[in-house]
Amino acid sequence: MAVTNEQIARINELAKKAKTVGLTPEEEAERKALIEAYIKTFRESLRGQLDNTVIVRPDGTKESLKKK
Repeated sequence: MAVTNEQIARINELAKKAKTVGLTPEEEAERKALIEAYIKTFRESLRGQLDNTVIVRPDGTKESLKKK
């Protein structure tokens, strides 16, 4: 699930409102769900990039990154 620009805008809108007037319990729950979705998407994207990253050693050998 990709996070849309509208969802990012909503996260920012809720963050601004939280700093000024506060959030209702429903808005707080919405904010939490949106942030969790954003973090999940970010981690999946980063994992995909790392899975496709190859280290080229000085001797010319190639080595894929491994999860530690």
